Amino acid sequence: MFDQLVDGFDDMLVIAKGAENYPAPNPQDMSRARDQFWIPAPMIGRSYDGTDATGHFGDVTQLNVPVNVGNHKHSSKSFSSYDLRNEYALGQWGKSAKQKLASDVNLSILNTVALQGANFIKRTTSATGFDDVAEADARFTEIGVPQGDRLAFFAPRVMNAMAGNLASRAEATTRSQSAYEKAKVASDIAGFEVYKLDQSINLAAAGGGATTVNGANQKTVPASTTVDATYGENNKDNRYTDLVITATTYANIKVGDAFTIAGVNSVNMITKQDTGQLQTFRVVGKPAANTVRIYPAIVFGTSDAEVEYQTVTALPANGANITWLNTAAAPLNTFFRKEALLLVPGSFVVENGAGVISVSATTDLGIQIIYSRTTNL
Repeated sequence: MFDQLVDGFDDMLVIAKGAENYPAPNPQDMSRARDQFWIPAPMIGRSYDGTDATGHFGDVTQLNVPVNVGNHKHSSKSFSSYDLRNEYALGQWGKSAKQKLASDVNLSILNTVALQGANFIKRTTSATGFDDVAEADARFTEIGVPQGDRLAFFAPRVMNAMAGNLASRAEATTRSQSAYEKAKVASDIAGFEVYKLDQSINLAAAGGGATTVNGANQKTVPASTTVDATYGENNKDNRYTDLVITATTYANIKVGDAFTIAGVNSVNMITKQDTGQLQTFRVVGKPAANTVRIYPAIVFGTSDAEVEYQTVTALPANGANITWLNTAAAPLNTFFRKEALLLVPGSFVVENGAGVISVSATTDLGIQIIYSRTTNL
């Protein structure tokens, strides 16, 4: 019964297919590490003028990302010996359990992408067509995200509105006919593979009120490791910055809120050129009073690591205004490059004979964003 439930499970995953399937260590190692391990993040190089390399042989800063397989869902029922005779009912339950677990996986991934994506594009009206996808393409291109494997997932009503925009055009093409008959938008729109979600996440308006940066030059200095007095040298998570702020209603700030900081622009991740656009940030935690954990990290400075992993054109000044972007409740439409999102399957053991008296299906997954290539529209 368990094998029948698992068979075909992957076919039901929608947004999960947009993630890279990253193999976890073997089950014994995962058990010893309590389902935690570290993976390397992409490296970014640095170049110098001229041919004289004297004084330019700095240390390599290899960044690593912690992964924790921490989402656990299961669907269980007990069956008596009489119930086991009803193969039709068992099959129906198997399909329903598989459907719900697939939905759980999709929703977990959607929440991660939608609420942590660093590049946030504000819209005052619903997304309705090519221009919205093209804006995402412009954002990705100007910060150096490679072409290819760009994916976009739109909420049902938004996708239908986009299909309506396409269907209303005066062109006798299969594309327009498909949009009219099936509310379907073809793939490869402005460089994105476009999909319709069967669920959506609504983000409420930001409630922090008037907010400013409290303290100049707050940043994250990239480093491969950090030293702990008890355990010695350990890997360091460099993805976030804990930013101290002053807010009218700090208690109302929530995970997913998006904002910009006055005077802090984004840069091309490779060339480090100013894009001319304010860097967008997301609140991903509140680790201390009047402090928000933000993604991406604020990285700017003169050391090799700060130059290589630079994310902004300048450090925020003391008192710099923070402008909240999600000013009205609205569904989040996500888009990202495939390599930016990893899906890590968990592991568990099913003993021989399990399922004769009871059947239990479990799915575990770990989701990590490793650098600023995930975006919300």
